[in-house]
Amino acid sequence: MSTFGEAPHDPFAAERAAAAVLDDRGRIVGWSRRAEALLGHRPDEVLGTPAAGLLAGPLERDAVAHALAVCARAGGWFGNLTARHRDGHRVDLGCRARPLVRGAAQREWFLVAAPADEIAQWETDRSLLDGLFRRSPVGLSVFAPDLTILRVNRAIARFSQIPAEEHRGLRIGDFVVSKDADAADQQLREVLESGRSSTLAEQPCGLRRDPAHELVVSVSSFRIQDAAGRVLGVAQTTEDVTDRYRARRRLALLNEASTRIGTTLDVSTTARELSEVAVPGLADAVSVDLLEPVARGEEPTRETLGIVRRAAVLSTVPDTLELMYPVGLTIEVPPESLHARCLAERRPVLDVRKDGLSGWLARDPERAERIFALGVPSLMVVPLIARGLVLGLLSLYRWRRREPFEEDDLTLAEEFASRAAICIDNARRYTQQQDAALTLQHSLLPREMPRHPAVEVAHRYLPADVTTGVGGDWFDVIPLSGLRVALVVGDVVGHGIHAAATMGRLRTAVHTLANLDLTPDEVLSHLDDLVDRLTAEQEPAGGDHAQVTGATCLYAVYDPVSQHCALARAGHPPPALVTPDGQVQLLDVPPGPPLGLGGLPFEAAETKLEEGSLLALYTDGLLQAGYEDIDESLAHLCQALTGPARSAEETCAAVEGALLHGRPADDVALLVARTRVLAADKVAAWELPADATAAGRARALTAAQLARWGLEEIAFTTELVVSELVTNAYRYGGGPIALRLIRDSHLICEVSDSGSTAPHLRRALTTDEGGRGLFLVAQLTERWGTRYTRGGKTIWTEQALSPTPPGP
Repeated sequence: MSTFGEAPHDPFAAERAAAAVLDDRGRIVGWSRRAEALLGHRPDEVLGTPAAGLLAGPLERDAVAHALAVCARAGGWFGNLTARHRDGHRVDLGCRARPLVRGAAQREWFLVAAPADEIAQWETDRSLLDGLFRRSPVGLSVFAPDLTILRVNRAIARFSQIPAEEHRGLRIGDFVVSKDADAADQQLREVLESGRSSTLAEQPCGLRRDPAHELVVSVSSFRIQDAAGRVLGVAQTTEDVTDRYRARRRLALLNEASTRIGTTLDVSTTARELSEVAVPGLADAVSVDLLEPVARGEEPTRETLGIVRRAAVLSTVPDTLELMYPVGLTIEVPPESLHARCLAERRPVLDVRKDGLSGWLARDPERAERIFALGVPSLMVVPLIARGLVLGLLSLYRWRRREPFEEDDLTLAEEFASRAAICIDNARRYTQQQDAALTLQHSLLPREMPRHPAVEVAHRYLPADVTTGVGGDWFDVIPLSGLRVALVVGDVVGHGIHAAATMGRLRTAVHTLANLDLTPDEVLSHLDDLVDRLTAEQEPAGGDHAQVTGATCLYAVYDPVSQHCALARAGHPPPALVTPDGQVQLLDVPPGPPLGLGGLPFEAAETKLEEGSLLALYTDGLLQAGYEDIDESLAHLCQALTGPARSAEETCAAVEGALLHGRPADDVALLVARTRVLAADKVAAWELPADATAAGRARALTAAQLARWGLEEIAFTTELVVSELVTNAYRYGGGPIALRLIRDSHLICEVSDSGSTAPHLRRALTTDEGGRGLFLVAQLTERWGTRYTRGGKTIWTEQALSPTPPGP
């Protein structure tokens, strides 16, 4: 018998067994050297003696007699005996006896024996080999040196559907498809030549009898040779690990899906991630279709089940990718298709025929014909359902794989769809909230910057990245009395709809405070109180609502007549000033605490700006957009502002190009204003004595100035207004009295005194002797108001001027 590997030798082989010859009376007539070594008796001590004398006892001698009788009847005997060694210890033997005939009348017995433990091991090995070839579930094949099959076990016969005895002389390629057979032959040849064992853990294997069904096998090969080292061939074990491989692959795909699907709060990105996980691990091609409202971020309804929009498509087969509907296309779902049934019944569908796909393409026969020419696909359609809402469809196709989809594949696809649906719904809901916050924010921000004679303005507003959420940055340009203008930039701490709403409340408050003509530091003090109250109002709400914890603000007022600019800031970055010759500096404005801390003072700074100077106000999002270091960001900002005189819009574009790269992580607000100076011939100012003649003097000066400006048609009305304002200043204020007329698109009259008491508009009774003057002023002008200065107050009015008629 040929030996395999290190299997034990046959214990009854001539070179290993103890041999003896007995005559017909049971006496020893032959004794081998192996028998002497095994039992210790020399030939001269045992020849001619009864064999029974070597046995351990009477029972053993009776067993020998019985064995000889059986041998005589059956022609041979095999059994176990216990002999006595020459030194007295017992030796268990396995014995085999055969009769020998010398002539017609003389009979002898040839007896071979070996230790019982060697025989037991040999029998075990024989049983093992028998089990490997008859009962083992693992395939075993033995190949000759020319790689033809010598023998296979029954497991291989079950694979090939060929009886085991008919495999002799065949090759692997006779029952395995050629591609896989070539790989197996290559492995066998390498093992045969090198003598090194080889294992292929997971090898695809397609059988010729069923090419559509793919097996995955684990194959181990080792060379076999005899005791002399002569190569006899190659043995190969084959284990079907298809189920284990697929289970592990599905688990790996599930793990991959858990990490790759839903990395962003974006519907389109989530749909694409779903397709990338499914192809090629589960399907050859996949499409993700969302109901039309879901694709827009809206709530789906049962009435919208018939229209879908393709959100993602992916295929490993280029010919099929160009035939599938592209991303972004709106598709009407045919009522007779599997897709319509899947949506209506809210359950997955598995179809291995072309009927399901043809229903989907029922209204596009040309496309259907081209697809079917590539091969009949296997199709799975799985609904995307989250929180009880149907969001869309996941369609998976196999075109050229050997096996169609199975129920286990459908279960895996459902897991994909369930995970993706939750992520898509989260993204949809987030998009809804983000759109609502953006809509609120845009509605609260100024849509157009008003044209103003004091400044030329331009702005940029960039909302934060979608993952960060909408912020609370804002900017504003507010016209003030006396042709002055307020420039405002602010930033509410936090993101989301609460920050946007708070921003709107602060912006409204700034407008109200600006209309009161308060100084910048006073405006910030009132805003500080407001933020503190807003935070206190939100604290009782508790829960997970975002709390307003503060805000920053920069408030500047520019006067085009005096060219003075007053600024104050609350925890906000300092403004940048660009002089007309292109030099840039950061204005030294006292920082002040952020709004909402409460109780801390703010300080204003004043500076005189040359005509053509440029102020740049911005939020910290601009500094954090491109660089980690704030100082580095400020240096790049100053560099972008440096250069020859440009328009405000060109300056905004330069700053945007230098510091903003892509979508910023925080909202960015940038307000750029180039200053103008009102021409001297458009302003007239006088100082009047605080006595009874002041009103008459004011009327005369006003009439003369209006005549010089060619505004005689409003002289009477203006004289009445000026007379009333000067009279009030004389009676209730303190001297001296200043009168100033400013001509622009309106005629502005300003009367200043050193008093701090402001007049109040009221309706006088019929019995009152006075109190009608200010009421008359309000009736004759468009607007009027009071602003306080360090030295007193100023009462101002505005009268509309008729546009200058065009020349001939």
